[in-house]
Amino acid sequence: MSDAGSTPELSPLKRALLAIDDLRARLAAAEQARSAPIAIVGMGCRFPGAASPAELWALLCAGVDAVGDVPADRWDVDEYFDPDPLAPGKIAHRGGGFLADVRGFDPAFFGISPREAASMDPQQRLLLEVAWEALEHAGIAADRLAGSRTGVFVGTATTDYADVQRAVSGLAGLDAYHATGNAHSVTSGRLAYVLGLRGPAISIDTACSSSLVAVHLAVQSLRAGETDLALAGGVNLILSPDNSITLSKYQMLAPDSRCKAFAAAADGFGRGEGCGVVVLKRLDRAQADGDRVLAVIRGSAANQDGASSGLTAPNGPSQEAVLRDALADAGVAPASIGYVEAHGTGTVLGDPIEAQAIAAVLGEGRPADAPVAIGSVKTNLAHLECAAGVAALIKTVLALEHGEIPPHLHFDEPSPHIDWDALALVVPTERTPWPGRTPRRAGVSAFGFSGTNVHVVLEAGPDAAAHASAPAPAQPTNVLALSARSPDALRELARRYAARLADDPGLALADVCATANVGRSHRDHRAAFVAGSCDELRQRLAAFAADGRAAPGVHVGPACDGEPPRVAFMYTGQGSQSAGMGRELYAAEPAFRAAADRCLAAVGPIDLSGVVGWDGPPGVDLAEVLFGETPGSELLLAETAVTQPALFVLEYALAELWRSWGIEPVAVIGHSVGELAAAVTAGVLQPEDGARIAAERGRLMQRLPPGGAMAAVLATPAEVSATIAQLVPSGTPGVLDVAAVNGPSHVVVSGDADLVTQLTDTFAGRGARTERLAVSHAFHSARVRPMLDEFRTALAEVGFHPPTKRVISNVTGAPAAGELGDPAYWVRHVAAPVRFADGIAALHELDIDVFVEVGPHPVLLGMARECPAPDRNRPATWVASLRRQRPGVDHLLGALAAVYVAGGEVDWAAVAAPRGGRRVALPTYPFERQQYWVTGTARRRTGPGDVSDHPLLGARIESPLRQVLFAGEVGAATHRYVDDHRVFDVAIVPATAVIATPLARAPPRPRAP
Repeated sequence: MSDAGSTPELSPLKRALLAIDDLRARLAAAEQARSAPIAIVGMGCRFPGAASPAELWALLCAGVDAVGDVPADRWDVDEYFDPDPLAPGKIAHRGGGFLADVRGFDPAFFGISPREAASMDPQQRLLLEVAWEALEHAGIAADRLAGSRTGVFVGTATTDYADVQRAVSGLAGLDAYHATGNAHSVTSGRLAYVLGLRGPAISIDTACSSSLVAVHLAVQSLRAGETDLALAGGVNLILSPDNSITLSKYQMLAPDSRCKAFAAAADGFGRGEGCGVVVLKRLDRAQADGDRVLAVIRGSAANQDGASSGLTAPNGPSQEAVLRDALADAGVAPASIGYVEAHGTGTVLGDPIEAQAIAAVLGEGRPADAPVAIGSVKTNLAHLECAAGVAALIKTVLALEHGEIPPHLHFDEPSPHIDWDALALVVPTERTPWPGRTPRRAGVSAFGFSGTNVHVVLEAGPDAAAHASAPAPAQPTNVLALSARSPDALRELARRYAARLADDPGLALADVCATANVGRSHRDHRAAFVAGSCDELRQRLAAFAADGRAAPGVHVGPACDGEPPRVAFMYTGQGSQSAGMGRELYAAEPAFRAAADRCLAAVGPIDLSGVVGWDGPPGVDLAEVLFGETPGSELLLAETAVTQPALFVLEYALAELWRSWGIEPVAVIGHSVGELAAAVTAGVLQPEDGARIAAERGRLMQRLPPGGAMAAVLATPAEVSATIAQLVPSGTPGVLDVAAVNGPSHVVVSGDADLVTQLTDTFAGRGARTERLAVSHAFHSARVRPMLDEFRTALAEVGFHPPTKRVISNVTGAPAAGELGDPAYWVRHVAAPVRFADGIAALHELDIDVFVEVGPHPVLLGMARECPAPDRNRPATWVASLRRQRPGVDHLLGALAAVYVAGGEVDWAAVAAPRGGRRVALPTYPFERQQYWVTGTARRRTGPGDVSDHPLLGARIESPLRQVLFAGEVGAATHRYVDDHRVFDVAIVPATAVIATPLARAPPRPRAP
């Protein structure tokens, strides 16, 4: 029998049943993970004619043919062109799909030296830029991925740049960066290195299917839990004529350099180049993170042709098999697929095989009147080879997102080799609405000439309404933070944002600010824009882009030095309060409201029954006074019993709001009662204890005998002390004390009203400025002594703790130590003069960069700035949280903007949380590219006895090896000759004979950069 109260022991049968249930649950979870949908949350691309997904969609919809001539910086087209595809060393076409600039790069942005950049394959450089842009498109700050389980899967195949380097500089020109600059493994590894990623980094070469295989492997990695985020795609650049010559010999290239997929005119493919990257997450995680889901990968599969009819020949059964496997992995019916982005190269052999495979698989269960639409992005861009699959994927995602299929080009007449009547296929040649199926689904295929096939099943992303912004707060003001590595790049970024807002007036301000602030890395050159509407933001962006200057609503700071600034909070004392302070913050900012409520609950109703002239209710609701609309709040706030706890509540809540935004002080200083809130921020007191102390302090001061006064005098402490000694000689009755030293020439006196008047009159007679303060009692003077014993008793019940931050003491003007935990310190604090000027000097010794006044109105900033400061390379930043005329969110966001441009590390997600905002597509970083390329001129001949200037050079002889040598009577000698493809030892003998012996393959001859 078990002990009383214990759980009865389970029988063996019940234990077995529970174990079976547990195993079933684990198996179900594993099966679910194996088929988990994968969200595409971001995309980046650099394709012929399109430098972004938006530009690609515009190109596709307009039916643009982006194929053109080979750029002059690649090779001499005339020298290499020959319409005969079998002509040795020649290319049977003159064009392709090329990028405008592959030599430009911004190495400093990625922490790469110029020397290393010149040795890096431009494919690596291009991938870095496009991956960065894809992350920005996803709204993911790249610098926050360091240490994360983010994987990199990249299709890459060619080594053209290494060939160019050897052709230009030979072996002697290879440096230490050549290996890492050209290794395929480093293509993915460098991206992981630059971003600090800890997931797998894999470079993939399956020829034309490489980049879609990369996506397939990324999906598997995400499903297996190996990675939490994945970057997948491919890159391909054509820098040398070598591969084009080889493909000509295969007779694969179209004479017009265009892919005419599925058309009667299909006669081969055109070569193209580019880079594409997609950002992937598991769908459940993407939705939890609030990501913009562009499309969903439901399934994928890859296989091999095996021993087919030829190594490079497409295989129909294998293509059918990979489609069936992908559909099974996705768990969708063939008839649910409305469109297939085909491999579609435009070859007489490949197109009919692919069309037959698509129809055979997707025709199952399909109504006769619902044919599968097929198309190929290669008709727009040419065949991007190892980047072709990701180009097809990005096109399909855009089509799913927009609900229409863009036109397929060069389809004037259907291929006669495809039985169109028997196959349920259609090729849209105009913009076509998506076939009427919900949800929208599509397939994407890619086949490698080595036999590796891959297919991906896509589905449109969740309804956009599911990601709608939260309701906008009553105050729409927001802040946009932009940054760059240089002032010029920052202005260009502002110009791009202004243009984006002008192009799409329907953008929501909260969406723009949340996307940019949270989803971007923050660099050293910064600007922040506070605005109440997108139109106002656009105007301020445009103005800054034009002149780069600060203006109302535009905050600009000097370049940060990479280290976050050292911040100090300064808590304002009595006299700064006003009606309505914090009311808007209480309504709009949850962090502020939660902190205020915590203190208000500790304070409870404030008893004013003993206040002279008070005829209201005995208990005053401090929350109503602070944040309500009750008339008379201004009068109530003038009562010390209300003022001091009210200031504490406001300042503690303000500090907590700042801290929730990521602005954490290294030191705090208060002025008089403000030191209580400073002590709470530093951990000396719990907020509830601080609130109760402030309330008790105010209550006891309220009950002091009347007759006291205070005044500010713009004179030195020595001058004021000497005058006090004259007016109140030692031993003479009466109270007149120095209450505060706020600066070198700013002193506050406190005491009997008549003595204070005498002192101010004396200084006024000397021409010094004085000001009587609106206070009820003579604080920080001997007149407060009657309250000290009772205050000491109240403090005895409070728990104190060691400070977690530097607290600059009012009493000593220096960093406090253990005295803050002694109730006697806080008793002494009531009567002792406030040594604020000494406190500011102590903050300067701590190398404080940013001074934030935490209070309802800037009182301390002006005094602090008058205190002597050491010389600094970077000027200090002075920030007021609120102003009496602007006590709400708009001013506080301006203050935040000022801290940001000073280098503050802001938690922009916390700033955005109460304002809502979903992720939208915004401009990406403006890289400041310069030319980085191997230097020198391509060498064709080397070795002793160079014959490059021989008059007979260029004479042609017939040779099975090469038709460009020379002949002539030049004497018997042997020379080393490097032509476009081989290295020869050339023996030149008398008469016209030439003996050429091939030694090894040599790199091609590009044009000089």
